[in-house]
Amino acid sequence: MNEELTKTIEKFWDNRPCNIKHSKKPIGEKEYFNEVEAKKYFVEPHIPKFAEFEKWNGLDVLEIGCGIGTDSINFVRNGANLDIIELSGKSLEICKKRFSVFGLSANFYKHNAEMLTTFLPNNKKYDLVYSFGVIHHASSPETIIQEIKKVLKPDGELRIMLYSKYSFKLFDFMHRKNVWDFSKADEINQYYAEAQTGCPVAKTYTFKNIRDLLDGFEILEIKKDHIFPYKIPEYLSGEYVFEDYLKDMPKEKFMEMEKELGWHTLVKAKLK
Repeated sequence: MNEELTKTIEKFWDNRPCNIKHSKKPIGEKEYFNEVEAKKYFVEPHIPKFAEFEKWNGLDVLEIGCGIGTDSINFVRNGANLDIIELSGKSLEICKKRFSVFGLSANFYKHNAEMLTTFLPNNKKYDLVYSFGVIHHASSPETIIQEIKKVLKPDGELRIMLYSKYSFKLFDFMHRKNVWDFSKADEINQYYAEAQTGCPVAKTYTFKNIRDLLDGFEILEIKKDHIFPYKIPEYLSGEYVFEDYLKDMPKEKFMEMEKELGWHTLVKAKLK
């Protein structure tokens, strides 16, 4: 574990928690959280399909990296027993407020997921370990995966989203910057990975990289999804205007392109 890098990562996400600007309403109000959720799942409709919130009713779920809690609260709404780990204190504060506003509860841990087994309840095992777009931001994703192995039930499931190394997003920024040097793919991906540029860590993966990372797991499903199709300035002002080069593309063709060039690689796995 790189403690200095971890502090830098924490500071970055404290400065701007993920999706915090998805509503202009006052942060912490019910209307704010409702608007954040509606916008998130409108733009990323694959998330509820991937998480299958309703599947975990009455079961023990561990979420690694809650952000401001959009997925978190939907697990609990559907009856899951949820433990949450979040590195960013600011993100966790907003997530806790969200649960309070809606009268729901979970167990919250402000901690580094690279040290899971040092602070979770002794010998606790989970039916699901879920992490959407988080592990690739850690100083050591490999360490987190090794820790997950220790807390997953023998018949439990791991569901994670990791960023794709080769995606439409990469090619788009290469085109915009007129940089066609694939040796710089990691550098470009990391810099432009988030709405707030300059993310300190944003690792990206090929399918092979993921299989190597998940050594000791049986991969049940691995696939790409999600291309952001809207013009950024209009999107930031609350309008959904398709990029000119995508606006006439049939939905079926767009979905095919997402399977080949999606920014999100979705993985379901279980212990071997």
